[in-house]
This record gives sequence, C-alpha cells and structure tokens, in this order.
Amino acid sequence: MIRITELRLPLDHSPEALRQAIVARLDVAEADLRDFHIARRGYDARKRGQIVLVYHVDCEVENEAAVLAAHANDQHVRQTPDIAYRLPSVPADAPRPVVIGAGPCGLMAALLMAQMGLRPIVLERGKIVRERTVDTFALWRRSELTPESNVQFGEGGAGTFSDGKLYSGVSDPRHLGRKVLEEFVKAGAPEEILYVSKPHIGTFRLVSMVEHMRAEIERLGGEYHFGTRVEGLIADGSPRRIRGLRLSDGRELAASHVVLAVGHSARDTFEMLRKADVPMQAKPFSIGVRIEHPQSVIDTARFGEQANHPLLGAADYKLVHHAKNGRGVYSFCMCPGGTVVAATSERDQVVTNGMSQYSRAERNANAGIVVEVTPERDFPDDVLGGVAFQRKWERAAFLAGGGGYKAPAQRVGDFLEGRPSTHLGDVVPSYKPGVTPTDLSLCLPDFAIEAIREALPKFERKIRGFSMSDAVMTGVETRTSSPIRLARDADGQSPGLEGLFPAGEGAGYAGGILSAGIDGIRAAEWVAASLRREATGD
Repeated sequence: MIRITELRLPLDHSPEALRQAIVARLDVAEADLRDFHIARRGYDARKRGQIVLVYHVDCEVENEAAVLAAHANDQHVRQTPDIAYRLPSVPADAPRPVVIGAGPCGLMAALLMAQMGLRPIVLERGKIVRERTVDTFALWRRSELTPESNVQFGEGGAGTFSDGKLYSGVSDPRHLGRKVLEEFVKAGAPEEILYVSKPHIGTFRLVSMVEHMRAEIERLGGEYHFGTRVEGLIADGSPRRIRGLRLSDGRELAASHVVLAVGHSARDTFEMLRKADVPMQAKPFSIGVRIEHPQSVIDTARFGEQANHPLLGAADYKLVHHAKNGRGVYSFCMCPGGTVVAATSERDQVVTNGMSQYSRAERNANAGIVVEVTPERDFPDDVLGGVAFQRKWERAAFLAGGGGYKAPAQRVGDFLEGRPSTHLGDVVPSYKPGVTPTDLSLCLPDFAIEAIREALPKFERKIRGFSMSDAVMTGVETRTSSPIRLARDADGQSPGLEGLFPAGEGAGYAGGILSAGIDGIRAAEWVAASLRREATGD
C-alpha cells in the first residue's frame, strides 16, 4: 500500500473530494485507485476561521511500484509502514509474573503477558471499576471519601476519571501506541481513535472497556486480586533478586518477575520502596489550579466562525509561559466540555482534577494552570520531599475550602487584583461537593501565585477571554505527575533488585493513559526477555 501524508482539504469538503484529491496527488487514473482508508485525520486551526482538515491516507493502486518510483522524491508519498505488533516468545514453563496495579500501565502489561501465555497475577489495592465508581461518586455527592477506592485508586487507574485522552508526546518509534489503541477498540472504544489526531474516550466508555480487558486477561489464564495492597518486598541473594511480596492481608506471594505499575499517588508504596532500598530519585512535578471558562468562549477564540462544526467538536488549547521568577507555567490536562472533580486519596485534603465524557457536552471548559516544582529548589534534601510538599498544600486547600472536601475558589478578576473572592459570577464552577469563594494564596506557594498572576494576561493574548473576570479558578492541582522516579536499567529492571520492573506513571515514566499503556507493553517485553535469558542460561 501507499501512504500519502499532509493531504489538505477544506473543512466542509464533499464526500467525493478526498478520493479526487488522492487521484490528483498520485497522478493516476481514477480507475487505478482500488481502495483507500484514512490513517489519520487532524486539522490545522492556526488561521482562525480558515481551518482545514489534514489527512494521512493509505491507498491501494494499480502498479504500486511504478507509482512509488514516480514519487521517489516526494517525502509525502511513501510505502505504508508495517506497524503490526508481534508478540515476543516466552519459555513454555515460565513462572507466572505478577503485576502490581491495574491502571493503564498494569492493564497493558498484564494483557500482553496473558497473550504470551504467561497467565499473570494482577494485584490491585482498590476495587473493581464499577464498585470504585460508586465510591468515587460518594465523595462527589456526599463528601464521603474511601481512601482505597477513589479517583486515584482502583481498577482502571486515575485515567478512568479523566478526559480519556489517548494521545501523547512521547517518542514511539515502534508504534506501540497503535497496539494500545487497537486493544482499546477490541474492548469497545470507538474505531475513530485509530485515526483522529486527538483521540479521546471519556469516563463512561473507559469503565466498560476496563471490564472487557479484565475479562480477556482472565480468559487467557490471568488472575486478579482486588483489595490487595503490597506492603513489602521479599528479596535475597547477591546480586539481590526479588523472591516474593508481602500483602496487606498477611499473605506472602512467591514472585520472581514483578511489574511495579502503581500510580503517581501511591505514597505509602513509595515509602515502602525507600525502606526496601529500591533506587529512586526525586523528580519535578507541578502545582496550581483548575481554571474554568464557558466552553463557547474557548470555541470562538480557537475556531472563530467555524466553531461548533461537528468534525471539530469542543475546542481545546495548550498554553505555556516562562515567568520572570524562573518558573514555567502551562496548561495541563485540558478537558473540553468537562467538569472539575474531587481527586483526593487521603482524608482531610483537597485535590482537583479534570474529567470529560465522550460527548464533551458540559457547559464549561477546564484545564490545570500549573507551575513547575523542582526538587533542587523546593525540597533538595529528601527523595520523598515532593510528597510532603503536595500534602502541605492539599491540607491547606482543605482548610481554605472550609472542610467537607469543598474546594477553595477565586474569580480570575479578584485573583489578578490580589483580593479574596466573596462571591462568584456568571461562570458556575462544576466541582463537587462544592466550592468556597476565598483567596487562593492561602493554599498555593508564593512562587505559584506570582507566576500564574503573570501568565494569565499572556494567555489572554492567545485565547481571547482567558483572563475574563468571572472565570473561576479552583484549588489545588497537585497530582500532575509522580514526585519520584524509580531507577531502571537497560533491561527494564530496578538496579540492584533483579526481577522488579518499575513502569508507568508512579515510577516516573509516563504521563497519561497512552504513554502509560506504552510503558506497560515495554515492561511486558522486558519480562519476556528476562524469562528467555533465564531459560537459556544467558
């Protein structure tokens, strides 16, 4: 097949226009184009009101070799790459691996190993996804927190209660992301995620997909244990090798190959790993707020008169500013047509996050506006100093909100003027269990207040209406990424502890559903390679 890239057509082109454009681009007779399908569809919105669609298409043509030869100097006409995923081989009598964590990373690691025939054992501290949903709604609706079952903990991981974005900026030369998306489609995701440039699913679809993937892992011989927290590692030998796990119910589970795929909020696990001398280092993360605008304001600012076109959907944005105090300020996890949600996993603390359904049809747009936190500047002497830093400001947010898991909120106009908010305006905040108008300087470090206050007028130049007076900021956003990175060697294992494979967001190697899934595939491949080496004695 032949792949054409960067084929540009008007937003409202006719159904026949794409075929005609392919024929013209390849300079072939229409009868010579046997078939085609869309490999990718995006849009170029750099000129507001003059948005064009950008296609990558795969074509079947008569005399393919001659067509490729005629376009040998055209970088946008090439043979379609072979991106089919091929499972690694494993020894027939290999021991069963263990996966700690059932988020996107652990889910993909377990699925791949199940497809290899390894019958993985999955340990998840939280509940199955349906029960977890009930517990999560209890916090949002009745201010009742279940520490082991919430936005952060439980089957599906933190990404289950998010926008369900399925795109990433990570390098993916082997197209592992395609394997992730294909498995999601098999589990019930819409096929469009295979070709749209910014695919997303939304929370409700993610719930059923997670259930289908668990059923497939179990069908292939995998085994799940919910409500099971790992409280210790069993290791021996020189060099040290993992031999098993101590579980929260008092059991010990023998294990020689363990994928550690905990989330970025597994703070007690980080402490356990430090005590077990698992190599780790502090890493940067960010702190800030969730900002909400009417989605219509964002749509008009981004798309102009073409706003509300069905192929465009609700508009998103990505913003960056380098503040004078040396801190980067940027938008994070933008959720078009979504809601701000309560995302704490510890009692008497407030954490915010964003969530959208597949329709992205809610009134408000929301995004994190967050400021860089760096270990060197903010907690230089403690590898887990980031955890203490997060907890400090999450507790402050709880107090500023007045308790009951209400969140502190401030109108942008008041924030820019340095005065507390005493009431809200036209933008109704979506956070449940509710917000308390106040002063966000009570629950954010001074450097973050200073940097955000500087950034908002700059963002206004890019998104008209961004610094509108009645826009609402809700605090605090602290769980942007893991505050640590677990070391791993070229074979994917923890240095000095053979058989432990740190992976995903909690280990510091991913930042979203897709990148976590990709890292889960890598972890499964590293386990397979380790098993092959042991079987051959290499």
